Amino acid sequence: MLPKMKTPWLFLLVLLFSAFTAKASTIDFYQIKIYHLKTDAQEKMVDDYLQKAYLPALHRCGIAKVGVFKPIVTDQALVTEKLIYVFIPLKSFNGILELDKKLAKDKQYTADGKDYLDAVYKEVPFERLESIVLKAFEGAPHFMLPDLKSPMKERVYELRSYEAPTEKYFRNKVQMFNKGDEIGLFKRLNFNAVFYGEVIAGSRMPNLMYLTTFENKTDRDAHWKAFSADEYWKKLSAMPEYQHNVSKNDTKFVYPTDYSDI
Repeated sequence: MLPKMKTPWLFLLVLLFSAFTAKASTIDFYQIKIYHLKTDAQEKMVDDYLQKAYLPALHRCGIAKVGVFKPIVTDQALVTEKLIYVFIPLKSFNGILELDKKLAKDKQYTADGKDYLDAVYKEVPFERLESIVLKAFEGAPHFMLPDLKSPMKERVYELRSYEAPTEKYFRNKVQMFNKGDEIGLFKRLNFNAVFYGEVIAGSRMPNLMYLTTFENKTDRDAHWKAFSADEYWKKLSAMPEYQHNVSKNDTKFVYPTDYSDI
C-alpha cells in the first residue's frame, strides 16, 4: 500500500509549497543602500554611477521605480559626512540575492558604470557602503508612489526608524501598525507613505522603518500636528498592550534627487 501513498503525499507537498510561495510573493522586500561619502568628488562619482548606470540597469531588470535620496541639511557646520540613500523595491527575497548576478551579466551596465566599478583604491567612490534589508508589513504589502506636486528638491521625505528593546516588543510595535491600524491612520491623514517594513538584516535590530512624504516642511509639520491631535491616535497610543515598544526613534529628513523615480 505504501507505494500508492507516495504520489498523493508528493502532490500535497507541491500544493503546500505553491501556496507558501504564492503568499510570499504578495509581500514586497526592500533594500536600502546607504553610501557614506567624504568628498564632493565621491558624491559626484556616485551620483553619475546611479543616474547613468545603476538605475537604468535596475529598470532593465524590471525594477521600474527606484528611490534616491539625500539628507536635508539645515546647518552645514554640523555635517560630518555626505550620505546617499537608494531604495530598491523587489518582489521577493530571492530578488535581492539574484540582483547582483543579473547586473554582472549586463554589459551595458558594466560600460556605463566603468568609472565607478573600476575605481582604483586611491580614488575610492565612497568611504563605506551600508545595506538594510526589509520585509513589507502585512498591512502595507507593497510600496506606494507619493502623490505630490512640488519640485523634487522642495519635498520633505521623513525616514523613520523605530528600534525596540526586545524582539517581543518589536513584534508588538509591528502589530500596532497592522492590527492596531496605525497604517490606516497615516493613510487617512494623507501622509503619502512610500513603505513600511520590518528590518530583517541591518546594523540596528530589532527595528522597523517607514518613509512618509510631504510637499515641504510646512506641509510636514501640519500633518504631524494633525496626527498628534487625532482622537484615534490618542486612544491607540494609550492602550496598555502597546506601551514601551519603542526604545529609540531615529528620524532622517531627506529629499529625492532629480533622477529619483520616487
